[in-house]
Amino acid sequence: MTELAAVELGLDTFGDVTRDDSGELLSDAQTIRNVVEQAVLADRVGLSFFGVGEHHRPEFAVSSPEIVLAAAAARTENIHLGTAVTVLSSDDPVRVYERFATLDAVSNGRAEVILGRGSFIESFPLFGYDLRDYETLFDEKLDLFSKLLDEKPVTWQGTLRAPLTDADVFPKTENGLRAWVGVGGTPESVVRAARYGYGLMLAIIGGPADRFRPFADLYRRSLTTFEHEPLPIGVHSPGHVAETDQQAWDEAYEGFAAMNNTIGRERGWPPYSRMRFQRDVGPEGALYVGSPQTVARKIADTVKTLGVERFDMKFSTGTLSHERTMRSIELYGTEVAPLVRDMLS
Repeated sequence: MTELAAVELGLDTFGDVTRDDSGELLSDAQTIRNVVEQAVLADRVGLSFFGVGEHHRPEFAVSSPEIVLAAAAARTENIHLGTAVTVLSSDDPVRVYERFATLDAVSNGRAEVILGRGSFIESFPLFGYDLRDYETLFDEKLDLFSKLLDEKPVTWQGTLRAPLTDADVFPKTENGLRAWVGVGGTPESVVRAARYGYGLMLAIIGGPADRFRPFADLYRRSLTTFEHEPLPIGVHSPGHVAETDQQAWDEAYEGFAAMNNTIGRERGWPPYSRMRFQRDVGPEGALYVGSPQTVARKIADTVKTLGVERFDMKFSTGTLSHERTMRSIELYGTEVAPLVRDMLS
């Protein structure tokens, strides 16, 4: 475990399609251009990481995160760039490795990959995969990807993909590729990440952070069991920052409600309400929404509770405008980050 005050603070976005000042939805193309501008600002205010999610549905504009990240790499200098997450189950591990090794080259070693199964299933039929193979697809592809990270010829065989015999993959990176597994909160997923030697990214999108403490502890024990060196744990949670708590709540609520209700209609959730939102932004909720002081205090509490090395705030909140999102990023980097480090030092 690293010194808490050295925690990395990052941002994640799913490329949510937002509205302009007149209330009209932006085009996917403009949304993607805005994501690149958001990455540039995140770099300028000194944040550690910028992650872009992969989705294949109308609410989100980004289906090829690596291309967006490559555009951001050309305009940034220090920030690490990665995914949140790459849906490995419906992709090919060799191609994923090749794309990220290429991103690592164009960014001068700043690429990271966060692998996951994703919380949506649109990519499975889109790319010809059977949902009945959901678990096996991820387990086998994660196993293959772990071998590719060694950057040596690979011999591998599974049940759902053609085998490889002494296959060499290019390009090679200069210093290796940092890789994580995104986990929603099952012990089996935590142990799997430890077994293959990946960093653990906990997606905490509901409830208090302390309920994930058993998963952090299990991961560290499992690393010891599998004889791995200590590896980082991170947290991904939604949030929004404005000058005051009330302003942040008022700005963020509509976007959170719209996204929750859209997904909720598909999954049978009850309608989202302002009362539930206020509970979610409170101390026992998973939304980091408020003034810089409020958000910093909640992040610091999470870091101390779980002993994590990185906190990534999922800053895009449904239809929240690009302008308000940019102000949130600015406050997160210039005010929240210094406050968090002061609170932890």
